[in-house]
Amino acid sequence: MGSAVRDNTTGHRFELERNGHLAFATYERQGGNLVIRYVEAAPPLRGTGAADELMRGVAEIARAEGRTITPLCGYAYTWLRRHKDYHDLLN
Repeated sequence: MGSAVRDNTTGHRFELERNGHLAFATYERQGGNLVIRYVEAAPPLRGTGAADELMRGVAEIARAEGRTITPLCGYAYTWLRRHKDYHDLLN
């Protein structure tokens, strides 16, 4: 099963839609780095694991593109630190 996370290049954000609600992570691609500025989930998605699924998709996209991740958002930073499988991506 592929990731449900989509890259909205026009809006510079990764998006995950569930039941008509959106979780997203704003980003910038800077050379070989992906800067995650902000992660947000719509109120109905909070506590459902949507942000976790979103970050997992973001990390997989970064890995597929051969990029590292600079998390400026506290949630993104904490998520990356808690998931050892993705420590190699942390910049």
